[in-house]
Amino acid sequence: MHQDRASSTRFPAPVDTALREAGWQPGRWDSKRAEYWADTLRDHASPAGHRHTVFPAAVEAWAEFGGLRVSSKSAGRQIAPATLDLSPLHGLHMARTLADLGRSLDTEVAPLGQETDNHALLALDSEGRVYSLDHTGDWYLGPDIDQALTTLLSGIPPTRLTAS
Repeated sequence: MHQDRASSTRFPAPVDTALREAGWQPGRWDSKRAEYWADTLRDHASPAGHRHTVFPAAVEAWAEFGGLRVSSKSAGRQIAPATLDLSPLHGLHMARTLADLGRSLDTEVAPLGQETDNHALLALDSEGRVYSLDHTGDWYLGPDIDQALTTLLSGIPPTRLTAS
């Protein structure tokens, strides 16, 4: 059993493979880059004065997964797996959109990255729940980043939050 711990059992095999091929490994932590992103987002204001919120769940997600460009070679369960660019700066100019989502969910929301195929913005809230925002609506990807990555990289359809 101890040997199984060495290989990640945190994610399903295809998701684990995709993450490792992108450069992730258990224990990956880049707090310097996460703090740079936090400062950049905090310092940015939209022309109308909207600002980003930064909170521990976001900084932790950025430290572990930030900077990864992830794609899965698996076929996907019901839909094609997403290709991800996990840089929160994809949401730099989306402060108002994220604030609006946060208000509707009664929480704070920060950018996580982007689905590169459809340019959907990935975001997470202060509880660690993850969402995707695209031209068709807002989508719930999971209660935490692990489930969201599994949803995205396994081709599991997300749950719609809003009507288009």
